Amino acid sequence: MYIVTGGAGFIGSNIIKALNERGIDDILLVDDLTDGKKCLNLSDLNIADYMDMYDFLEKVKQGALAIKVTAIFHEGACSATTEWNGKYVMDVNYQYSKVLLHYCLDKKIPFSYASSASVYGSGPIFKEQRSHEKPINMYAYSKFQFDQYVRNILPKAESQVVGFRYFNVYGPREQHKGSMASVAFHLRNQILNGENPKLFGAYDGYEAGGQSRDFIYVEDLVAAKVWFLDQALSNNNLSDIYNLGTGKAEPFKTIATSVIQHYGKGEIEFIDFPEHLKGAYQSFTQADISKLRAAGYTGSFRNLATGVSDYMTWLDKQSG
Repeated sequence: MYIVTGGAGFIGSNIIKALNERGIDDILLVDDLTDGKKCLNLSDLNIADYMDMYDFLEKVKQGALAIKVTAIFHEGACSATTEWNGKYVMDVNYQYSKVLLHYCLDKKIPFSYASSASVYGSGPIFKEQRSHEKPINMYAYSKFQFDQYVRNILPKAESQVVGFRYFNVYGPREQHKGSMASVAFHLRNQILNGENPKLFGAYDGYEAGGQSRDFIYVEDLVAAKVWFLDQALSNNNLSDIYNLGTGKAEPFKTIATSVIQHYGKGEIEFIDFPEHLKGAYQSFTQADISKLRAAGYTGSFRNLATGVSDYMTWLDKQSG
């Protein structure tokens, strides 16, 4: 059985979709469904079982998980970069992850987990080395510290342990994320509500709308993760921590322009940069994916304009 934690969430549900497309539905979905709207991500997916995230954690701790596990995709986390309750964030993102890591190491189960490009802080170099890592919010610190823990474990690991530093992921099945959903999702909603799409004005040395990120379409990201699973199941152990982005930074303005072109209306409106984000915001990210390529992954990544167009088309189908 495959286990996907955070399986009702954005990336987790896309992983389940990819597994289903391979004919795999012996999947245990682990999540917290207090927010029942996440069930909309699952209505077209097939799983074998569901377990609450805390019930699952207790069963793992007690050695009472009575199933044969093929691999674990650990996607569950508190992903809010604005959450400053450090105890909560470390409990959910760090301590929980450690328990699953050691379970997989003990049983030699491939373990894939979600790290984050936020570990690099303001950059300007986004390469998987300690000298380039300086998290600037609690979420980023929790991901960074788990990466550090994994680095110390890797030399002794006898099964695959692979962490992926996600850059800005966007695409289908993120509608439940509210304020943490992608900019593309929010700009579409603004245009369909008869508003102009809004972007941050000039800040941090960047012109209005010019702050740039490495935006990766969720299907492209999942394809890379599934490729690493294939390597693990073929006894090709590629344990390490990898950046997962396109390798190219593109400005937020490209998203707004693409949404406007898709719907044929609206013009970009710039707003003042929020005070509460100053000092805790990444104005530029660009993945160095040389390590990913050196591992043998040759998959392609769609550019931002193409990805946004694909995403708008998917959203239109869902709503219509």
